[in-house]
Amino acid sequence: MLVTLEGLDGSGKTTVWEALHDAYPDAVFTREPTSDSWYGEAVNRAIADDDADPLATLFLFTADHADHLSRVVRPALADGDLVISDRYSDSRYAYQAASLRDSDLRRPMEYIRGIHTAFTRPPDKTIYLDVDPETAAARSGATNKFEQAAYLADVRANYERLIEAEPERFVRVDATQSPEDVLDAVEAALEEILAEN
Repeated sequence: MLVTLEGLDGSGKTTVWEALHDAYPDAVFTREPTSDSWYGEAVNRAIADDDADPLATLFLFTADHADHLSRVVRPALADGDLVISDRYSDSRYAYQAASLRDSDLRRPMEYIRGIHTAFTRPPDKTIYLDVDPETAAARSGATNKFEQAAYLADVRANYERLIEAEPERFVRVDATQSPEDVLDAVEAALEEILAEN
């Protein structure tokens, strides 16, 4: 089973993901962008470059996702493992669609989803840590172009579109709570998800 953690930068995803290691020691924990491949390194270079072309950046993220699928996600699922990923394809749809909003593409999110449809493995469930853009920007430190409140507002709107399209896949957690309460809510959601499957 593939469970993904999604949300704005500063929503607490990575903190939750790290804490879940103790609760699920047999799960395969992974993340996007990856940190152990040259694809992931290229993505991180693009994130750090304010002048990186948004369309080129999208394809770097997409290449990293394809490699991640073939090298980590699909083999783990084939072995019957629980896979928990800190970010996955929904991040691409939400973030890169916001980056491409002012491009020549008429429907950026639909374009990005169309590219992924041919090869991706959709998540079975997605836990969405919901936080307002201003709080997210303040928490993340607004250190790069993807962490600015105005940009994050567009990203959050894109996440809402994704949730509206597949409400049965998403579990919303209020990420404005204390870190302990957020973790408790995520652990409860994950227990329920696993009990159903």
